[in-house]
Amino acid sequence: MPLLEGKKALIFGVANHRSIAWAIAQALAGEGAQLALAYQERMEKYVRDLAAKIPGTEVIPCDVQQDDQLNSAFAQAGELFGGKLDILIHCVAYAPPSELENPFLDTTRAGFHTALDISAYSLIAMAKRAAPLLKASGGGSILTLTYMASERVMPKYNVMAVAKAALECSVRYLAFELGEHNIRVNAISAGPLNTLAARGVSGFTSFREQMGQVAPLRRNIEQSEVGDAALFLASNYARAITGEIMFVDAGYNIMGA
Repeated sequence: MPLLEGKKALIFGVANHRSIAWAIAQALAGEGAQLALAYQERMEKYVRDLAAKIPGTEVIPCDVQQDDQLNSAFAQAGELFGGKLDILIHCVAYAPPSELENPFLDTTRAGFHTALDISAYSLIAMAKRAAPLLKASGGGSILTLTYMASERVMPKYNVMAVAKAALECSVRYLAFELGEHNIRVNAISAGPLNTLAARGVSGFTSFREQMGQVAPLRRNIEQSEVGDAALFLASNYARAITGEIMFVDAGYNIMGA
């Protein structure tokens, strides 16, 4: 029997075929999960086209900065899935481009607020709304994406690094509070991938090349490898794992340079 047969998954963050969220969606669907993809309005066409590739996949509009839209998205998911949810995937992150181009010292108050709101607070907002649906299933898995810039300086990542640090801290607190309901909360810290978000970071290409040379496995990672790790964390095989940051980066994080 497929690992996720009969499981219901709501995924935020699919933008195009290179999205890590899309790789996760494919991995979950490949093991029997029924999916709903929440999309930002400007990404609707791309998301609908991708959803059509997985029979039975539903799409739900949602701007994660709007509480009314979050309420509506989870209400729709509840209706689609019979009042239950097993898996919530949070692959949402954004900072205004200028905040990644200018020196960190010049971070604006507005830019800081936007980055933290979309990239970190949205996980808390989603978890709050997902909790009743996950409890109705007897528990489940919440998963988000982070990056090692939360711990080490990655030039030009700037305020996004601060947002990822806040996100990782949120994972731990959510794991603590939701654990009694058998709801697990984890994060994957993926190596650099050629995604829409990554291309907005100056120097991304050279850093990805360096990683392939320095990482213990002497290569870069692929989206599908993050998808497979997410599949594990969403499955019953990871039933005793919560509050963790799992690195999927060919071992790069253990190196000193």
